[in-house]
Amino acid sequence: MSFAAPQLLWLALAAPCALAAALWLLGRRARAEAAWTGRLLAARLRRGRPRPPVATALLVAAAALALALALARPRWGEATETVERRGLDLVFVLDTSLSMSAADVSPSRFWLAQSVVRRLAAALPGHRVALVAAEGEGEVMTPLTVDGAVLDLLLDALSPGSLPQPGTRLAPALERAADLFGPGSETHRVVVVVSDGEDHGGDLARPLARLREAGAVVLALGVGTAQGAPLALAGRPGEFKRDRDGEVVVSRLHPETLRRLAEATGGSYFEASSASFDPGALAAAIARRGGRKIEATTLTSLEERFQLPLALAVAALAAGLVLSPWSWRPRHEEAA
Repeated sequence: MSFAAPQLLWLALAAPCALAAALWLLGRRARAEAAWTGRLLAARLRRGRPRPPVATALLVAAAALALALALARPRWGEATETVERRGLDLVFVLDTSLSMSAADVSPSRFWLAQSVVRRLAAALPGHRVALVAAEGEGEVMTPLTVDGAVLDLLLDALSPGSLPQPGTRLAPALERAADLFGPGSETHRVVVVVSDGEDHGGDLARPLARLREAGAVVLALGVGTAQGAPLALAGRPGEFKRDRDGEVVVSRLHPETLRRLAEATGGSYFEASSASFDPGALAAAIARRGGRKIEATTLTSLEERFQLPLALAVAALAAGLVLSPWSWRPRHEEAA
């Protein structure tokens, strides 16, 4: 036997204190009654004889001792429990092309995309997560890992146009995501594409077919607005990107591409057009995919037995309240 809170065992010292207090109070009561009336008159007023206060005092002391033991939480007997940790394989495909620097969503599309990925990773602990940057080519920033802190650090290292090959091509990034899942088909695989939907090349049919074979579903989040915004040039304040004709390039949200990705795999499309976007619906869609058993742990612990001394304390207090301080006289003594 052991105690879960052995530091509370000192409360057992309250038992002798309760015994002494009960004896003193009961004796004081008897002395007060004796002073109020004479011995012969008291015998005529009551049909019983005074009961020694020791029994009641012992019950009070036993209740105090049992309550102290209950608070210390005695434990004995082993209990075995198997705890399973379940989770998803969740790959974030984050668009890092220059168009994500557009400020039609304050302060920028990329800032909102980073924030959403962070909030999703924090809202879904226990899953294996990975990050793929999508630009001219897909770049695996981290493979599937249960360490969400790595994802947070890598997001800080990314910025629009940070990869060696510029442009916007989602197909290579989706290929890298399919590679991370490995062979087989599982229902616990999810790809979250966070992009403005601009795609300047690449056949999406092949990576979508691979994702379907792997059992993965694509949840697409479109970041931006239909009105769009010009693309500011880094290091050149007040200047914007222009096309071959010298016209300022306005980048807009292209939801049709992202809807196609989601619908092709049985997923859903979501849209974030302001910094107040709540990813709760997206997190719920991810959580509905269930999960597979990642690991199982067998825990062995001692059974809590505080109920027994607690029941003893209640019984002792009840007996002390019910027990009368007077015992009945035998009939022959009463007649005499």
